[in-house]
Amino acid sequence: MTDTQTSSRFELPIRVYIEDTDAGGIVFHAKYLHYMERARTEWIRSEGVGLRAGLEHNISYVVQRMNINYRAPAKLDDQLLVTAEPDDFSRVWMAFRQRVYRASDRQLLCDAEVRVACIALDTGRPQRLPENMLEILQRTA
Repeated sequence: MTDTQTSSRFELPIRVYIEDTDAGGIVFHAKYLHYMERARTEWIRSEGVGLRAGLEHNISYVVQRMNINYRAPAKLDDQLLVTAEPDDFSRVWMAFRQRVYRASDRQLLCDAEVRVACIALDTGRPQRLPENMLEILQRTA
């Protein structure tokens, strides 16, 4: 566990590639959304939940709301640490605090509050979070 990790915070290392950057070698703002999505996905995978199982049960997750603050740029070849920390939840959504740090100096580059809704894949309508997800959130949020 690193100095900025808590028991409920998951941390994913990500390298910045040329495809992530603009012509000046600075990470394009939308790429941070990709990084955060990967961290949330790997967090749930680390808790033993496979996303394919949800799809097989007509369950999907969609970003419902996001508040993001860009603080400093990430650049080509930077090694990043992207966190996903469950913060709150209801019967049909879960909220995360997410941060992107440069690994070399632990500078905070970006932080966000993300709310993810559970939906029925076939209708797109809100659906109750599965019991295994609720149990994980009760333990970690």
